[in-house]
Amino acid sequence: MRKGFSLLTALLFMILVATLGALAISLAAQSAKQTSDIFLQQQAELLVQSGTEYALLALSAHDHSIQCLENINATYTPDGTTVLFDINISMRYFGNGLPANCPTPSGIINANNIDTNESNLTVMIDTIVTSRSDISTELIRVHRRTLQKP
Repeated sequence: MRKGFSLLTALLFMILVATLGALAISLAAQSAKQTSDIFLQQQAELLVQSGTEYALLALSAHDHSIQCLENINATYTPDGTTVLFDINISMRYFGNGLPANCPTPSGIINANNIDTNESNLTVMIDTIVTSRSDISTELIRVHRRTLQKP
């Protein structure tokens, strides 16, 4: 009876140790993935801010009396070969006397009936940063909308 009880105790102890080991490995793998995802999320948030600032720079160098700037598409390749993020920037205009091809925000009826000079040529900038599918198991997508006066 004693040998059977010792064998049963040893088996239970081995199962307990194996379960704890499997749990430790699972938590370590999950922690590494979570750290990577947080890093990529923070990088995408920095890129969305940089993309908005780049759009403002492009708007300030553009002649709006001839044609309005509508979209800017870019990619982020830190090492020059691997594309990590796609950056898509779209611009919609509020104002009076804009060229006919200037896009206005959809759903806003009076976007071209701005009465004050201070509000004329206001731009709504939508910046969307999306990760490529091969860098993470989950899609990372960050959107930022700002109203700016170039």
